Amino acid sequence: QVQLVESGGGLVQAGGSLRLSCAASGRTFSSYTMAWFRQAPGKEREFVSSIRWNGGTSTYADSVKGRFTISRDNAKSTLYLQMNSLKPEDTAVYYCAARTVLTGPYNVWGQGTQVTVSS
Repeated sequence: QVQLVESGGGLVQAGGSLRLSCAASGRTFSSYTMAWFRQAPGKEREFVSSIRWNGGTSTYADSVKGRFTISRDNAKSTLYLQMNSLKPEDTAVYYCAARTVLTGPYNVWGQGTQVTVSS
């Protein structure tokens, strides 16, 4: 089973940037649709962005569109999230997730990385 480990979170001022990484174990990373989710204190986990197995199609939540960019390097089994123009409302724990079955839910999750944006 694939395992996911996020990194790159931290404290940043509003308007700043961070790049999150998600390293995957296993040899089948390149066949999975991958995504980023986030969960702010007291709120439900929400979708941020996803990317198809070949990196050809990506989707974004309206709240991050134009500011965040998802990408992947299948040779390195790594997923990325470039976050620019960060806002205090982007503060959350960010999780990467894998969909290992083409039509199934996101069924493999990382442990999360904290992103805090100060105003």
